[in-house]
Amino acid sequence: MSLQEEVRRIAALTHEAAREAAILPMAVKEKILVDIADKLRDRRSYLQDENRKDLDAGRAKGLAAAMMDRLTLSDKVIDQTAAGLEEIAAFPDPVGEIVRMWTRPNGMQVGRMRIPLGVIGIIYESRPNVTADAGALCLKAGNAVILRGGSEAANSNQAIVNLFKEALREHNVNENVVNPLPSTAREAILHMLKLEEFIDLIIPRGGEELIRFVAENSRIPVIKHYKGVCHLYVDVDADMEMAVKLAFNAKVQRPGVCNAMETLLVHQKVAETFLPQAADKLRSAGVELRGCERSRAIVASMKPATEEDWYAEYLDLILAVKVVDDIDDAIAHIARYGSLHTESIVTKNYAASQKFLKEVNSSTVIVNASTRMSDGYVFGLGAEVGISTSKIHSYGPMGVEDLTTTKFIVLGDGQIRE
Repeated sequence: MSLQEEVRRIAALTHEAAREAAILPMAVKEKILVDIADKLRDRRSYLQDENRKDLDAGRAKGLAAAMMDRLTLSDKVIDQTAAGLEEIAAFPDPVGEIVRMWTRPNGMQVGRMRIPLGVIGIIYESRPNVTADAGALCLKAGNAVILRGGSEAANSNQAIVNLFKEALREHNVNENVVNPLPSTAREAILHMLKLEEFIDLIIPRGGEELIRFVAENSRIPVIKHYKGVCHLYVDVDADMEMAVKLAFNAKVQRPGVCNAMETLLVHQKVAETFLPQAADKLRSAGVELRGCERSRAIVASMKPATEEDWYAEYLDLILAVKVVDDIDDAIAHIARYGSLHTESIVTKNYAASQKFLKEVNSSTVIVNASTRMSDGYVFGLGAEVGISTSKIHSYGPMGVEDLTTTKFIVLGDGQIRE
């Protein structure tokens, strides 16, 4: 059987299983997810043995530190992933929910009911925990899923899929509700992206190159998130101690992820107070600072920033710094250079915070917290299947409800169209 035929076979099996997933009782879905969480904890030595194969291969290939960090199934990652699955299991079942109901003048009732999307194809790189998060969210929302992780995490991803399939079989549910793509080759992705008769939505998670490749080659609707150029703006009325703490966390806590701060904007009236403090703390963690002329006039050790730096998603300990005239200048900078991911303002001024919330158009806008808080797990979604920076069909971290749509339902008692 050719690779194209094998991909089509897997997609057809998943499509068939989606009909069963759509009508699974809430209690069954909850039990499956709790069992998978238990398996993740109880079988961590198996998971970490398989993960070690990927880590060894990654080191041999010279993968970047950020990539290796994403690839690692540490005890903390496994425990957090398992806890996320339990949280997802406890959520109300979105399938069948009546979102709204209204009565027309002729007595006919019209409403909208939540239904699964069907089959979701998820294409991702490096992070094996995405296998568990995506599988759990899709199952809870009544969907079937085809998972294509990167070759660098092939052993880890397959191990997690094995636990999912084991749990599905134990509960007499079609194991094809969760399927891996049969190859990590890019050719397999191309075949999958043409199967619109079997797959309803594609969600890519990874670098900009991967997401553009998927968007350009897919016949299936794609949820896009090209990159995370996240900003933190220190307002004239900011608490300086808080601002330093938030800037440090947003850049340093985990620099290789999409919600890490990439550009720091500082109001001109507080720049001379704030920048030396922030620069000292950031440099102590090895952060390279690239500043505008006004920033470098205050902290001379900064490297000169270029126009490309304002667009950059470094995913590393590098930070662009710009002194702005005021909040309007900060918002204009974000509108020009941002990627619609996450932006944060540090301020004690209520009017300024409300202006920032209303006028910044990104998928997550934050007041007085780190950009690193932009995350489905942190937001209480249990996990996220991805972060959408496209305004259709969802915007921001995508949880269970974002993996459903609504259909119209009509209740009549004999009405006809005159």
